[in-house]
Amino acid sequence: MTHLTAPEQVVLLDEEGHAVGTADKLGVHHAGTPLHLAFSCYLFDGAGHVLLTRRADDKRTFPGVWTNSCCGHPAPGEPLADAVRRRVEQELGTHLTDLRLVLPRFRYRAEQDGVVENEMCPVYVALAPGPVDPDPTEVGETAWERWDDFRTAVLSGERTVSVWCREQVQQLPEDPLTAPGAPEDDLPPAARPQHD
Repeated sequence: MTHLTAPEQVVLLDEEGHAVGTADKLGVHHAGTPLHLAFSCYLFDGAGHVLLTRRADDKRTFPGVWTNSCCGHPAPGEPLADAVRRRVEQELGTHLTDLRLVLPRFRYRAEQDGVVENEMCPVYVALAPGPVDPDPTEVGETAWERWDDFRTAVLSGERTVSVWCREQVQQLPEDPLTAPGAPEDDLPPAARPQHD
């Protein structure tokens, strides 16, 4: 007997960040992509290096582009921090520690080859205490770079990265690892923890 896996769902948002429905992840990205909930994460080692990834060449959105460590979408009802941990394990084959929210209200829109990303995309930082083992269907290449050097190159325009990564680096604290975390209450309403 064959068990069919339900398609992965993303959370659709209104302009204030409230959930207004769901959509299949595979079909949501196109020329008119609706606003939806996502996240970005920057993984650091203990020596001030950040993990950069080059998106796999056959990804539907922004293939082959260098960007931050990990991106993804929470499932409906999934706490955002849990989604970050899940995706880091799936995509990079590693665990993280010291996960902290740094840009709770980051939002962007970007287009490449007629496919649009349109996301409220809170940004996290974390430590990766172990080696990474990337999933080749998601990640084409990885590199550890000194954060200071990477940040300077992105801000000067010398380093080409994804639209969202460039905008995030512009907004991130100079030293994300020592900056205080942001409160979860600053997240878009659809991403805030549900208190019983």
